[in-house]
Amino acid sequence: MEIVPGPLLTQINSPGDLKKLSREQLVQVCQELRQYIIDVVSIHGGHFGASLGVVELTVALHYVYNTPYDQLVWDVGHQAYGHKILTGRRDSFVTNRKYHGLSGFPKRSESEYDTFGVGHSSTSISAALGMAIAAKYHHENRKAVAVIGDGAMTAGLAFEGMNHAGVADADLLIILNDNCMSIDPNVGALKEYLTDISTSHTYNKFKDDVWKALGKLPIGKNFTREMASKLEHSIKGFLNKHSNLFEALKIRYFGPIDGHNISKLVDTLNDLRNIPGPKLLHVVTVKGKGYSLAEKDQTVWHAPGLFDKITGEIYTKRYETPQPPKYQDVFGHTIIELAEQNDKVFGITPAMPSGSSLKFMMDKMPDRALDVGICEQHAVTLSAGMATQGLKVFCNIYSSFMQRAYDQVIHDVAIQKLPVIFCLDRAGLVGEDGPTHHGAYDIPYMRCIPNMVVCAPMNESELRNMMYTAQLDKTDFPISIRYPRGQGVMPEWRTPFEEIPIGKGRKIKDGLDIAILSLGHVGNFVTAAIRELKTDGLNPAHYDMRFAKPLDEELLHEVFRKFDKVITVEDGTIVGGFGSAVLEFMAANRYTAAVKLLGIPDRIVEHGQPKELYRECGYDAEGIASAVREMMKDKVRTELLG
Repeated sequence: MEIVPGPLLTQINSPGDLKKLSREQLVQVCQELRQYIIDVVSIHGGHFGASLGVVELTVALHYVYNTPYDQLVWDVGHQAYGHKILTGRRDSFVTNRKYHGLSGFPKRSESEYDTFGVGHSSTSISAALGMAIAAKYHHENRKAVAVIGDGAMTAGLAFEGMNHAGVADADLLIILNDNCMSIDPNVGALKEYLTDISTSHTYNKFKDDVWKALGKLPIGKNFTREMASKLEHSIKGFLNKHSNLFEALKIRYFGPIDGHNISKLVDTLNDLRNIPGPKLLHVVTVKGKGYSLAEKDQTVWHAPGLFDKITGEIYTKRYETPQPPKYQDVFGHTIIELAEQNDKVFGITPAMPSGSSLKFMMDKMPDRALDVGICEQHAVTLSAGMATQGLKVFCNIYSSFMQRAYDQVIHDVAIQKLPVIFCLDRAGLVGEDGPTHHGAYDIPYMRCIPNMVVCAPMNESELRNMMYTAQLDKTDFPISIRYPRGQGVMPEWRTPFEEIPIGKGRKIKDGLDIAILSLGHVGNFVTAAIRELKTDGLNPAHYDMRFAKPLDEELLHEVFRKFDKVITVEDGTIVGGFGSAVLEFMAANRYTAAVKLLGIPDRIVEHGQPKELYRECGYDAEGIASAVREMMKDKVRTELLG
């Protein structure tokens, strides 16, 4: 189905084309851009609400600023679809988030307009400040703009950037896109603070009146612009005690203004473009603006999948038989079961209650589950503090986001040997979100930490049992449980809890000539590969190791005594991963088997459907079977000749 953009949008192949339009035409451009995003995403999928909310802001920025010379940095990048469409990628936008297509996020290698690669939150201020400092160093009149949401503003990195910006004497504009949302509703004191500013009618009316009055005053010898500015600042502080947060950091504060008033945005940005130094524009928007259902339920419509744009029906597959649940839902329901049995169990997530399914517990046990906002470092150290008081804290963080709290894992948890339970959701290749979201590195970065246990379930039952084992009193050390995005394999998944001895794997099947050692969900790919290999007369043994640290040495001794050919399979980077751990064991014990490691190679893997990426990396069922055939080719050849 061909998606045709509106008549004005059809003419815009770059911001230069946008600038040729009159101010009056910008309203229509915004309407057409919003409709085009709705049309494409409804058919092809992707993030939705965030881009709809910043249509006017996107148009205004490219209309006022001289991009790409002026540097525009989008935080996270969920909201950058309009930006991509206006910067030469309109016709290819249908490939967004598809294999070998456009990235779902700004990406430097994709366009000169994508000034900084993003995907994780709260990087924009620091990055844009770096660009502004570089422009000053090079004596360039190049502007730097960071667009950051109120959810991303809760992270410490954002405040670190602002703290430096206030004293850096660099020409930086921070645009705070305030919609009271990240993916789930925002939490914390900053949300309340921003709400106070945006809803203070007295403050906003008086501030506008002051600006109008100042504009009528004669600026000259006796009343300078500096004096006018000081007067405005003092009135601001008098009227609203909250107005000093940003200005205390020496960042001039402007706003709040309506983020859907294109004329006001253009006027304001034109004014700010000529004001030097660090400044912040507070823009109030509605996530999902222009699509009523997305406005009403912003969490569901953050990334709804395919849907009927007329009726709003979100398409879901219908099945005749019960289907396996998502691993995240197994976590979400299982932690409630454990909490009902153990009053020490507590749940924490940094801003992903829906994505992690901790929301189930937050709804049922609101006093025992916390969303701490986009603050991964805080989440880990908070968990550590609670653990010192005897609580069994399940700290649920996506694998790629846990990278942000690595120091806290070592310094606050592992060194003190505190029994924090890290549940690393979205471990492995996550699919369409691509390299910023792939959970590729947690096995190496966790297994190298003393006192840390690293495990991965092959199915829902193992996830439940690992969680059960982790919350036992005897488990008095930190443990990392990694599991992938998406469905498991067990429709009947509510199995009775059983303790899994730490560091014990299991033999799934015996075999001849070659053994396959798997860690985690990819063990199911091995099972499928073995079925396929039967037609070749090959019969590999299969071991579900369950633990990357400590390794089941008893099981490994059995493997290396029986087999001189071994394949390891993991949904994580080969470098430093589970397979490396097996090689370390082999070397330490002077075994001499031929070992092939399958997993994520030592390169950045781009976006696509998970099955496409597994195939590309060579550890789907077909890739595993091919690896077995390659290692066993002499045997196959001999049997064929015989």
